[in-house]
Amino acid sequence: MDENKKEKFRPILSVLPDSPGVYQFFNSQNEIIYVGKAKNLKKRVSSYFNKDFYENRKLKILVNNIDHLEYIVVQSESDALLLENNLIKKYTPRYNVLLKDDKTYPWICIKNEPFPRVFYTRNAINDGSKYFGPYTSVYMVKIMLDLISKLYPLRNCNLNLSSENINAKKYKPCLEYHMGNCLAPCVGLQESTNYNKSIENIVKILKGNIQEVIVYLNELMDSYSAEFKFEDAQLVKEKIEILEKYKSKSTVVSPSLNNVDVFNILDDNNFAYVNFLKVIEGRIVQAHTVELKKKLDETLEHLLILAIIEIRERLFSSSKEIISPINIKIDGLKITVPVRGEKKALLELSERNLKYYRLEKQKRNDKKKEKHSGKRLLEVIKKDLNLTALPEHIECFDNSNIQGTNPVAACVVFKNAKPNAKEYRHYNIKTVQGPDDYASMEEVVYRRYKRLVDEKKNLPQLIVIDGGKGQLNAALKSLEKLKIKDSVTIIGIAKRLEEIFYPNDPIPLYLDKNSESLKVIQHIRNEAHRFGIKFHRNKRSGNFIKSELDGIPGIGPKTIEVLLTKYKTIKTIRSLSLDEISSEIGNTKAKLLLEYFNVQ
Repeated sequence: MDENKKEKFRPILSVLPDSPGVYQFFNSQNEIIYVGKAKNLKKRVSSYFNKDFYENRKLKILVNNIDHLEYIVVQSESDALLLENNLIKKYTPRYNVLLKDDKTYPWICIKNEPFPRVFYTRNAINDGSKYFGPYTSVYMVKIMLDLISKLYPLRNCNLNLSSENINAKKYKPCLEYHMGNCLAPCVGLQESTNYNKSIENIVKILKGNIQEVIVYLNELMDSYSAEFKFEDAQLVKEKIEILEKYKSKSTVVSPSLNNVDVFNILDDNNFAYVNFLKVIEGRIVQAHTVELKKKLDETLEHLLILAIIEIRERLFSSSKEIISPINIKIDGLKITVPVRGEKKALLELSERNLKYYRLEKQKRNDKKKEKHSGKRLLEVIKKDLNLTALPEHIECFDNSNIQGTNPVAACVVFKNAKPNAKEYRHYNIKTVQGPDDYASMEEVVYRRYKRLVDEKKNLPQLIVIDGGKGQLNAALKSLEKLKIKDSVTIIGIAKRLEEIFYPNDPIPLYLDKNSESLKVIQHIRNEAHRFGIKFHRNKRSGNFIKSELDGIPGIGPKTIEVLLTKYKTIKTIRSLSLDEISSEIGNTKAKLLLEYFNVQ
């Protein structure tokens, strides 16, 4: 640090107290750029300004941007932790660790109102209501709410059920009451003490204290039985069975552990991940992972403490014991760093959660990169081929003949420069006699886009024709007939020199052999050729030949099988003499077969 800045801050550093507190650094625009906590304000703040060399470049930039500072003295280091956390959330300073916001996660809310409603929400607000979560999925929230609805009939209306409104008989029972889903507190049919007891039990369930609720319900069932209220006792018994069934599905880690928070941390370059497990009555009732974006190469100890304070505040945790991989100090909490046993196993479970989380994040990032890379490639193709639109949808056509007869065609489709096999199409040429590539191309292109136009489907941005000028001009005729020539770009690619032809342009385009655009065009051309060849092979198969022989009267399936097994192809069978055929299928059938061939 330069001497001028040291001189500027020397007066305030000399009067800083040796007390716990929180300090705030401001820039010249009076913006808070960093908030920190300290066990000893004087030592901690002075350490920023007494260095001639900073091992961390980001720290050097922070100090250079400090224009002035303020501090707040507190009673203890724990108070400093809480205040630091609140100030960071309030001001989100540029150089502080950022904890990923969970405001979009689902929560279960018990509303702060007379006869509280219990419902699902994604907005946890500070309105005096109780929020439980965040849950990792809406599905889990629905399971919990379904469990609660089976156990306790609660209201789901948003009426103001104040005692004044109820006494004034302002409301009437609704359909929910008549269906048995609500006990109608709106008209005084359910007392608030009874309703609130249900809410107390729901809170215990959501906190994981299921056994405590089961004990209460067992006592209630016994009291009903003693009073000969057997129907009421049976209803309570059914609730106990529901809870026992739910409890049996919970993840059991250790019956000896109760009301313990487990935290673990994983370092990953610019980020750290902290996993939280809530263990109550030997069962994991809550699991959550957060990301922290590092700013100044903070220590894992500092990051973990920050995350613990924030997560416990968010999730309303009151556990007095924390299981941690690092020996940290937080006032009022017992920190356990296990080396073996059940608690060590919990830490290892938490570590596995962190690794799964990081792996999933990496997969998501890879997908984003892949998507970005695909768009970049499309931009390259657009530029190289001088297209007017991004070629997100490309189609390619290839014509083929089987030994000069039975012409067929293939159309392949690429979306975002990748094959979209479900949209590939085969075509049998219907209107062209003999091997005429140009006429076949004209027919198949017309049929393809006539259908897309009739069905009002999207046209491709780019059409690739496997062939030179002749095939390209034939395809262009079809586009002109359909009046879509100006709606798409069409090119032809000649195989020999990989020349790319445009309509009405005698000079072909030559792309560099290493060009990404050329590689994509070659890929789609080769894919069309491969797809067409596959169709040819199917046409050459025994089923195709067999279908021709099936048309001969008097020649049955077994005879056909004998001939194809022996001679393989129709061409070979045609070349056989009467004696040769008779030796296999008999004289009568041989004559029928030769008569058929002579007529053809």
